[in-house]
Amino acid sequence: MAHVTLVRHGQANSTARDEGGYDRLSDLGKQQSAWLGGHFREAGEVFARVYSGTLRRHVETAEAMGSQDVTRDPRLNEMQYFTMAQALSDQHGIAIPQDREEFVTHLPLLFRHWQEDRLDGVPERFADFEARVTAVLTEIAEGRGRALVVTSGGLIGMAMRVAMGLDLTAMAHVCLAIENTSVHRLQPLPTGLALVQFNALPHLEDPHRQHARSHI
Repeated sequence: MAHVTLVRHGQANSTARDEGGYDRLSDLGKQQSAWLGGHFREAGEVFARVYSGTLRRHVETAEAMGSQDVTRDPRLNEMQYFTMAQALSDQHGIAIPQDREEFVTHLPLLFRHWQEDRLDGVPERFADFEARVTAVLTEIAEGRGRALVVTSGGLIGMAMRVAMGLDLTAMAHVCLAIENTSVHRLQPLPTGLALVQFNALPHLEDPHRQHARSHI
C-alpha cells in the first residue's frame, strides 16, 4: 500500500463553455505545471508510478511537469460538467452560471439533480462516477511505491467524498476550493483512504508567483 498524490491539471481554457473548448492548457497552465514538476524534483519527490486521465489537459499537465512513463487511464477523467449544466438548464430551467458567484450556488444544485438521477441523457450517472473513482484510486493505492495522479477537480472532489464521507454540499464546497496544479495526498489504511494533504501549492508560495494562482 502506498501514498497517492493527486494533482489537478493546470489552468485550462477558462473562457470555454463546452467540454472540447475547455480541454487544453492556457500558457499560465503550462507554467504552473512546469513549476510544480520543478518543485517535486528540487524537493526530492520520487514517484514509482505516474498516472493521468486521457483528457488533453491531463496529458499536457503531465508533460509540462516532466513526468515520464505516464499510464493514461480514462477512469481518471473528469465528469462532464458543461454537458450536465446544459441538461440542467434544458430540463429544469436552471441557468448555466456566467461567473464564479453564480457557479458557487449552481454546483450543489447540479450535484443534487445528478445524484437523484434527474438529468436525462447525461454521459454518466453520479453513482457510476463515484464507483469508478473509488475503484481506480483503490487499485492505484494497492500498487507498490508512491503514486502520482494527474486528474481534474471534480474527480479530486469525489475522492475527498470517498475518503471523508462528505455530503453533496460539502463535496461541492471542496470542488470549488481546488486550485489549478494543487496537490492532495491520500494514505491507504486498513479501513480505507485517509486524507493527509489538501489543496497544497508549494510551487506557488513564492511572493513572485502569487499572481499565478487560479481556480478556473
